[in-house]
Amino acid sequence: MTDLFTIGQLAARTGLPVRTIRFWSDSGVIPPTDRSTGGYRLYDVEAVARLDLVRTLRDLGLDLDTVQRVLRHQVTLADVAEAHVRAIDTEIRTLRLRRAVLRSVAQRGSSTEEMRLMHKMARLSAQERQRVIDEFVDRTFEGVDSAAPGAGIAQAMRGLPADLPEEPTADQVDAWVELAELVADPDFQARVREMAVAGAEGAPVAGDPDPAKVVEHAVPALDAGVAPESAEGREVLHRIIPADLPAADRVAAADRLDRFADRRVERYWALLGVLNGREPFPPRVPAFEWFSAALRAHGA
Repeated sequence: MTDLFTIGQLAARTGLPVRTIRFWSDSGVIPPTDRSTGGYRLYDVEAVARLDLVRTLRDLGLDLDTVQRVLRHQVTLADVAEAHVRAIDTEIRTLRLRRAVLRSVAQRGSSTEEMRLMHKMARLSAQERQRVIDEFVDRTFEGVDSAAPGAGIAQAMRGLPADLPEEPTADQVDAWVELAELVADPDFQARVREMAVAGAEGAPVAGDPDPAKVVEHAVPALDAGVAPESAEGREVLHRIIPADLPAADRVAAADRLDRFADRRVERYWALLGVLNGREPFPPRVPAFEWFSAALRAHGA
């Protein structure tokens, strides 16, 4: 005769509480095999194995409705497992983002409002983050011919990673929040728009420098504290441009530099670099600002 077990005996064999087995039985997940003459529920060996499977599935986070579907062969266990892997991956990413936000808040000593903003921005989906940037770029380059000089920069400005890293650093969380704040700033939007339009319309002028020469000579001068209007500044300037370059060309080159050299735009590229895991680059705009000032100071 097949062995039959009461709920109490099942609890002793499996280590599960009697109330849990009774609840699962009432839910139809572990139906009784038979009933005793006194009306008590009885379960066979197959019910014991079924109970072990239900406990495993519940421990893995499946709800009872899904467990019943698996047991009734309405859905395969493989399909359920794949769906739960995706759900768990999403939960893990969310927890890692929360940890990164809290870590950043702790390091920065952020206020409650800053923490709220950081959490809100960090938990946006990759699609939502990309939309924030795409809308900014679309507004900035609206009406600019895609074949115009410099228009290709629009695509580069969209260069967010597909998602924040699985374990974003505090710097990466900070970078995304700062980037989102930057592109939402009307003054920044207007400045980049001005640069986009000017880049599409303007042609290089005679005094436009070789950027490599500016970096080579202006950066050390700036680091050494050389004033652009000084005699030493003039010597550095003439290592970058011809000493006989006309004053009008110098002023035109300075005007163009002032239009395109912007620290916040450079910061935009730096933030994209942080998010994409690229090596940081030293700021170059201050060197071009120094060069522009030298051009104006030594216009003769």
